[in-house]
Amino acid sequence: MSAIPRALFVHAHPDDESLWTGGTIAAHTARGGDCDLITWTWAAGTPRHTELSEAARALGLPREPIALGYADSFVPESAPGATSLLDAPFDEQVAILVEQVRRLRPDVAVTYDPFGIYGHPDHIHVNRLTCAAADAAALPHYRPDLGAPWQVESLYFITIPTSLLDLLRPHLAERSHLPTAGTPDADLHITVDVTAQMGAKIRAITAHATEMQRSSSMREFSALPYEPQHRFLGWESYLRRDLVPGGVDLF
Repeated sequence: MSAIPRALFVHAHPDDESLWTGGTIAAHTARGGDCDLITWTWAAGTPRHTELSEAARALGLPREPIALGYADSFVPESAPGATSLLDAPFDEQVAILVEQVRRLRPDVAVTYDPFGIYGHPDHIHVNRLTCAAADAAALPHYRPDLGAPWQVESLYFITIPTSLLDLLRPHLAERSHLPTAGTPDADLHITVDVTAQMGAKIRAITAHATEMQRSSSMREFSALPYEPQHRFLGWESYLRRDLVPGGVDLF
């Protein structure tokens, strides 16, 4: 059995995995760690799903991302004819994720903080789904038809330190994907130095060409001056919640 924990990254949209956790994924796989990626929106066969697969390869993911095929709540064409992520029954979605957790058997699950990093409703929803599914997956009496119970040991929640916000805010428009207030630096549980993985992270981000062209915020991030861009890309911060005593260290 590997001493490196098995990780599951749970994201709402293609590009989130690269922008917010790309360095962590690349560092984890580079040291021999196994991990999987679940993306809730954008159906297989759509352009952004194809770009997601390319980004995953750049980050060293050993398997194709798992696309659950719901529609982005703001982009119905992301999954033609499918239910919006926010409109599907919550219990139905929890069961879908429980089945994946029991099949993949991760020690650690990584997703957004309770504010969805910057208040995006899809991100907030995925945080709630991940927390609920991690709890339910360990219960023998919850949906035994979905597989044998599995205990996720720790949850890691992506967040932005207030010091990084202070550095970025003068260079980005108010409409950018920034929270009104981040997590105070003293309250962070882990900040991962991913400067050695910046090349892989940038390749993964730029693989999402459709979003790079569409999103003014993505273009602004790519045009940041050196110091704030280096800080933004080179470190990834998390809050941690252990589901068993002691939990498990992602790094």
